[in-house]
Amino acid sequence: MGARLDRLRRVLEKEQVRSISRRYFIANGFDGTLTSIGVVVGAYLSGIGEGLTAVAIGLGAAVGLGTSGVWSVWEIERAEALADQQRLERAMLTDLKDTRVQRENRAAQIVHAIASATGPLLAIGLTLVPLTLEGIVFSMLQAVLASIAVGVLLLATFGIYLASISRQRWYVAAVRMGLAGIVVAGINVLLPG
Repeated sequence: MGARLDRLRRVLEKEQVRSISRRYFIANGFDGTLTSIGVVVGAYLSGIGEGLTAVAIGLGAAVGLGTSGVWSVWEIERAEALADQQRLERAMLTDLKDTRVQRENRAAQIVHAIASATGPLLAIGLTLVPLTLEGIVFSMLQAVLASIAVGVLLLATFGIYLASISRQRWYVAAVRMGLAGIVVAGINVLLPG
């Protein structure tokens, strides 16, 4: 267990690993937030009058996006790591199976897959919280509006974070990212049906 923790620590010290995981987390968190806003608005406009029913639908989306995040990134990173390992093996004229290189590539693959799944699960979960309070604190319409607000704030937070690592103006990035949630809600309202 100690060797695995050391390997994980070494992998997390690499900026490239942190950068890739950060991208997966934010990209899939962005997708999860927009999906959740679409589910919430669509559920309300379809006549669903109970927050917990909309939450159940949203959790189904979370399972789908979380599974997609783990599975797709696992396969993507596996293929990339194998290709890198094969290039390195050709250059070194040696087999790198069961070496530190292969074990660290596997650890990075795990980190990326977890980050990829955590983004949408966290985003959808947070966006759905107001719907759990429908009938207690909010009416259904108020819960939907609060869910949209939480989603927009979450998107804005992603924007602020991205601005902090790229030295952009945080408020511009927050508005750009948050606007996506408003656009998704608006499109859903305008859809026929």
